[in-house]
Amino acid sequence: MFINKSSDGKNNICGVNVAKFRKELKISQRELADRLQLIGLDVDKNAVQRIEAGKRFVTDIELIAISKVLNKTFSELLGVD
Repeated sequence: MFINKSSDGKNNICGVNVAKFRKELKISQRELADRLQLIGLDVDKNAVQRIEAGKRFVTDIELIAISKVLNKTFSELLGVD
């Protein structure tokens, strides 16, 4: 049976990098949520916190929006080469 969690039990593999890149921009979780809302993604500060903590799944649509706001590639967000 397939399990929808990473090897460390998290629901996404991009959350750690989302937090890292957000902090590099020196913006809060609320500011990231606000910027995502401005481009049409309906998320709030709590959703950002849950993504960064690995407690929330991230859809491909959300990954596209996050990559645009953080100005990072999918590979950078996912931590793959």
